[in-house]
Amino acid sequence: MKRIEALGILAELTDEHPVVVTCAATSRELASLKDSDNHFYLLDAMGLVGSVATGIALDRPAAATKVVGIEGDGSLLMNPNVLPTGGFVRPNMLLILLDNEVYGSTAGLPTYSSRVNLARLAEASGWEVGTATDEDGIRAEFARLAKIVGPTFLHVPIAPGNASGIAKLLVDPVMITARFGGWLRKSNGAHA
Repeated sequence: MKRIEALGILAELTDEHPVVVTCAATSRELASLKDSDNHFYLLDAMGLVGSVATGIALDRPAAATKVVGIEGDGSLLMNPNVLPTGGFVRPNMLLILLDNEVYGSTAGLPTYSSRVNLARLAEASGWEVGTATDEDGIRAEFARLAKIVGPTFLHVPIAPGNASGIAKLLVDPVMITARFGGWLRKSNGAHA
């Protein structure tokens, strides 16, 4: 499965969730499929999906929907401490790792994820972990993990390679923040 195919499935599943998305190709591909107010694209902020999603999750009402973070293996390896931190502070979030074993936006250089099992690291840190390799698996594991209160982790191995013909995401970061903040305030108010 390619990243854009996995993102197409996730775009359908996350309408009611705040979604924090890693930078570069992942943000561009998701925005090309479905650009929504509930998407917070971390432009030029590699390694921070887990940190931002944790902060949002800790600030949401207990009855609110789970915060979803969409992360790449290279980005998670830049900030792996979000896994033990999440295991300790217990945010109500689902971190989805799209793992292609390469830095997809930098000529496909290999990451360490071919030898460092990030799902096992998450599990050892106290996260409930699932793995999915196809559309049915993503849908089933997303549904299962979204119901669990606390930190959950979905490992999705994907093929390397970026979708072709995807335009750069040139939305002003201030506008992305304002639109996401407005959606989040409405979402939080609905559950308060």
